[in-house]
Amino acid sequence: MSEKILFLTGRLAEKQLRQVLAAMEPDFFYKVQVMGVKVAALMTAEMIGRRLQDTQGADRIIIPGRCKGDLVVLSAQLGVPVERGPEELKDLPHYFGKQAQTYDLSQYRTKIFAEIVDAPNLSVEAALQRAAYLRDSGADVIDIGCLPGQPFPHLADCITALKQAGYTVSVDSLEDADLLAGGRAGADYLLSLTENSLWLAEETAATPIVIPSRHGDLSSLEAAIDYFSRRNRAFIVDPILDPIHFGFTESIARNFQFRRRYPEVEMMLGVGNLTELTHADTCGMNALLLGICSELDINHILTTEVSRHACRAVREADRARRIMHAAKLQNSLPKHIGADLLTLHELAPFPNSFEEIAALAAEIRDPSYRVQTSEQGLHVFNRDGLHTAQDPFALYPKLDVAHDGGHAFYLGVELARAEIAWRLGKRYIQDQNLSWGCADLRPAATEETDMHAYKPAGTTLVKPGKTDAE
Repeated sequence: MSEKILFLTGRLAEKQLRQVLAAMEPDFFYKVQVMGVKVAALMTAEMIGRRLQDTQGADRIIIPGRCKGDLVVLSAQLGVPVERGPEELKDLPHYFGKQAQTYDLSQYRTKIFAEIVDAPNLSVEAALQRAAYLRDSGADVIDIGCLPGQPFPHLADCITALKQAGYTVSVDSLEDADLLAGGRAGADYLLSLTENSLWLAEETAATPIVIPSRHGDLSSLEAAIDYFSRRNRAFIVDPILDPIHFGFTESIARNFQFRRRYPEVEMMLGVGNLTELTHADTCGMNALLLGICSELDINHILTTEVSRHACRAVREADRARRIMHAAKLQNSLPKHIGADLLTLHELAPFPNSFEEIAALAAEIRDPSYRVQTSEQGLHVFNRDGLHTAQDPFALYPKLDVAHDGGHAFYLGVELARAEIAWRLGKRYIQDQNLSWGCADLRPAATEETDMHAYKPAGTTLVKPGKTDAE
């Protein structure tokens, strides 16, 4: 028996909601009920509880995504499960498509080794502060990066402090003395050993990470693999990822060849050689590199955040590994699993066409300005008309805000957001910050803060925040 769903909305959105539902050709029965308000987003759970007298036999109730209130209490009151739908009506088909598949993004297999670069130049306290940031970003292992030929007299103190604070630690050096001191101080991993320095593994309990003694020569790893395998000792192999134009493609093939030859050996991929040494946004690079790790069962990566353009590399890698792991478990493409890696673009940036916006504008009867975007540009409208432009400055002469500084400031902020979204292909929703996925570490401003900051004392402006497209 098909499910029965009751959709609650406002007067302005009723027509569009019915059109979207009809176009979906859903496999459930549905009814639409207007709750006696003009703007659907102004509905609250408490209001619905007071006004909805008949649930019409529904198995569940869908309310607009921006409705506020406690839905657990409302569901108990009505005796029917109540849930928020998407914030935009045009997202209803995708919303219902996702209900059949959910993904657990709390799980991952690939560990992130995040390097504290130039650690000899940092105090122990500074290293602890950096480690806290890296762990908060998603790092599993804090890698202490030593410098060739530079003394590191406080290396042992640094490792001891990190271990006491609960961190898993690795030491990264080309100097045997650094690796030996780090291992004896309690480091969990040593980067990087070759067939010529395997003796270091006998001096400490740290897990060795091995690289070829001759760059690109996989055969130089055979002695190390045999050495640790005979001793039943855990180890990790890093065949080395090279930068673009310095062997990148060949190194990808080399990692693939190694995995084919040694399907059971734990591997590491040094993704920082690509993210740091390529002046392009790192989010897509991390997605691709973690996808390679997922395919090849590479369960460790080494990354850094040295260059300013790579300042979110750990956070991006953390999101990418979770999405790739979820996709692999479901034997699916890494699509529609999580939006964190879509930092500059979005799947459906323009939910409404110009014609649909114009139709909505024709129904507005109040002076409050609405701002929307379509493929054609930016649109501002109220009861006095609809104005369209691709440059926000072209709209100012058409807006009656010259004598209202607060409202002018508010519209300036919103139009700036709208232009950025339109140019990049992002979703713009009035009164909401643009979504930057895992690229944005700042806490999102609350709607309450947004709305009261622009509004001068004593004004009676209608809150201009809702698109009415719910």
